[in-house]
Amino acid sequence: MANYVYRTIMQDIKQNILNNKYDGMRIPDERSLAEHYGVSRSSMKRALELLAQQGIVFKKRGSGTFINPLYLKNQAMFSYDGSNLGITDSFKVPGKKQQIKLLDFHVINATKEIAEDLFINENDFVYEFKRLRLLDEQPFLIETGYLPIKIMPELKPETLQKSLFNYLQDEQNKTVTKAFLNITVEPSSEIDQKQMHLKATEPVGVMEGIFFLVVCTPFEVSNMRVHYHYMNFNTFVNLGK
Repeated sequence: MANYVYRTIMQDIKQNILNNKYDGMRIPDERSLAEHYGVSRSSMKRALELLAQQGIVFKKRGSGTFINPLYLKNQAMFSYDGSNLGITDSFKVPGKKQQIKLLDFHVINATKEIAEDLFINENDFVYEFKRLRLLDEQPFLIETGYLPIKIMPELKPETLQKSLFNYLQDEQNKTVTKAFLNITVEPSSEIDQKQMHLKATEPVGVMEGIFFLVVCTPFEVSNMRVHYHYMNFNTFVNLGK
């Protein structure tokens, strides 16, 4: 299934914002944008809603849609865009290509800790996988993940060489919508140093997360060890609708 059209439009508008293509910090109106992209008003509305959800634009009643100036001043490499919570969509560096190298993939019995995190029984079968993420051949993140077999009984290694969350959304019509993240920093291990070309004195960022499907079912628990050069995380909090 092709990517949703609103996601493509949203990414194009974001790039236009970064390239200063909109005068006066103002986004064209919804009707004009829909005509420009050749899409329905509903698709255009969805794209603008997602941009607003992540704090890139804001709507001023009676005046239009404007670019949030703080977005331009405080761009982070990790920036959840409202389409899903996966690293592939959330980690963007302009001009650099992201790659995924699968290091390990097999089935294990869930430990007590993994079972508690995934709301399953101890010794239930789960996938364990390890992936190395790169930007233009530079390793920047080592990811170890666990997910219940019952959620994706036919998961294949080739699926893990691309965005798992995009596959889940586009091919199975399921969306990861919530996450609990714990972010810390610690000394790099020998594996970190070998895989991400770090010196023994250089640290890593550590992101431990539990990701949930829309029905509040835990989908994945993962540990992500991040090269410190790329550990720049901002967030946008919206307490209203």
